[in-house]
Amino acid sequence: MTAQPPPRPPCPSEGESNQSPGRRQWQERHLDMATRMLLDRDEGVFLRQSLSTPCIDVLAGAAGSSLTDLEGRTFLDFHGNSAHQVGYGHPRVVEAVVEQLQRLPFCPRRYTNRPAIELGERLAALSPMAGTKILLCPGGTGAVGMALKLARMATGRFKTLSMWGAFHGASLDAISLGGEALFRQNIGPLLPGTDHVPPADPDRCLWNPGGSCDDCDGRCARYLEYALEQEGDVAAVVAEPLRCTSVTAAPPGYWMRVRRACDRHGTLLIFDETAVCLGRTGTMFACQQEGVEPDILVLGKGLGGGIFPLAAILARGGLDIAPDRALGHYTHEKSPVACAAALATVEVILDEGLCTRAKVLGEHALTFLRRLAEGEPRIGDVRGRGLLFAADLVVDRAGKEPAVDLADRVLYHCLAAGLSFKVSHGGVLTLTPPLTIGESELDRALGILALALTNQPTP
Repeated sequence: MTAQPPPRPPCPSEGESNQSPGRRQWQERHLDMATRMLLDRDEGVFLRQSLSTPCIDVLAGAAGSSLTDLEGRTFLDFHGNSAHQVGYGHPRVVEAVVEQLQRLPFCPRRYTNRPAIELGERLAALSPMAGTKILLCPGGTGAVGMALKLARMATGRFKTLSMWGAFHGASLDAISLGGEALFRQNIGPLLPGTDHVPPADPDRCLWNPGGSCDDCDGRCARYLEYALEQEGDVAAVVAEPLRCTSVTAAPPGYWMRVRRACDRHGTLLIFDETAVCLGRTGTMFACQQEGVEPDILVLGKGLGGGIFPLAAILARGGLDIAPDRALGHYTHEKSPVACAAALATVEVILDEGLCTRAKVLGEHALTFLRRLAEGEPRIGDVRGRGLLFAADLVVDRAGKEPAVDLADRVLYHCLAAGLSFKVSHGGVLTLTPPLTIGESELDRALGILALALTNQPTP
């Protein structure tokens, strides 16, 4: 039997560690024997991995904004893997899925079907780019891979430029693009030509520490422009227009400069909106708030209505250039059930005005968190767009060192009180409620968070 290596300390990444002592203590305090036995069975059959197995609890139900575990505890879900824009089990989405299951449950790849066509037409009509054509696949990681292949074919180049710390999926090509140490370390050679630049982060700027974007003259953008110029043959810049895990927005004008630089150098701009699309930020697509059109837009997560896995790439006119190649070729490429779920999801977002709702409720949440931060020095920053917002916990505001232990304690205090969310990059409390959440539910969640934070002693 091969000896197991000693456990390595978790590195701050796009999610909290499942090796936390706080997690074990929470489980010991709150889980009954039946739940623990199921968790043991789960760990016994699935490969263990960070951010996933071992799991925290066993779910028995999900509806609207809430999850329910085996013991009947409910949690307001402000995590949802960013897949629950319309909540869990929205009646219109469920109805569309059931109806489609009864009519056409699967579509072999050589055929098409009405839900797939109608979804494609709907997404193309909503797209911020002219002449859009789309391609579907089962998940966001696969969609990123398709976007990379299309960029290579369109430009005749293979190099990419992306951001340190970014997350674009967990496959080998996606982690080559991404900059998360958790996914890259000890993997071996990654995809060649995947260069990186520091992210545009106004709160933790490498170029103007302690200063503001107002007196910086866009050094982050200038560095990216410099990298494009020096390489000279970059196929694509790949980035999130709004960094989901840390809820970090680039300074005003950054993406316009990047767009112009891409145009000068014959480089495509790929926006990965897997986690922030479909109304999450207050507009259908996050890039619409930047006034910048990408060449390729990647969608995922919430596209399947929190029921079916589905992702897509939207490509601008002129990029339908590979009729003799296979960009995706997925078995479930045009799944009629997934497409029916996605089409219903998009219609719910439009019919129920969820983009506007996200904007209004998001401002309400940010106002609350900013007031909380005024009296709490351990909140270094509060930021957000729509119903994607974050409180950045720090050891002190001057140094901005992530308060990792504090974030961990707050998370499990909140879980005990009925609120689930994500901890990112060590100390960022990242909250993504469903766009259908009621204001009273939102206020209850914010109250739980405030109480959890104020109840934590200052070291």
